Amino acid sequence: MQIAWLDRVAALEIACFSDPWSRDSFEELLRRDDTLFLCAVEDGAVLGYVTMYTVVDEGYILNVAVDGHYRRRGIGTALIQALDTYGKKNNLAFITLEVRESNAPAIGLYSRFGFIKVGERKNYYHHPTENALLMTKFY
Repeated sequence: MQIAWLDRVAALEIACFSDPWSRDSFEELLRRDDTLFLCAVEDGAVLGYVTMYTVVDEGYILNVAVDGHYRRRGIGTALIQALDTYGKKNNLAFITLEVRESNAPAIGLYSRFGFIKVGERKNYYHHPTENALLMTKFY
């Protein structure tokens, strides 16, 4: 991730989520040593991104987004694959995330990488209010 891409990441965040993170929040993540921030970029356009922070041997995925015009082209798969590879190389015990329970494509993607449902967070999301599934991949 390059700081020059932050405006494009923030714009994609707004396009993808009803309760988006701010550009400043992403910039703060980018400056942290415990955070992995990856972007899929083509011809200067940010097509997708993923953020994950680590605590000792635990990985916490914060954001995953792919531009709606570029979905179903393997970008999300490549981003999650990169995190999975990172998790294996860095001996993480697990990687975990929350996902809207109605987001079947994302749940399917995570399941293909071995993430399993380990819990549920009631009314976790807003705009609209919805439960989150807690999914974790154990190594």
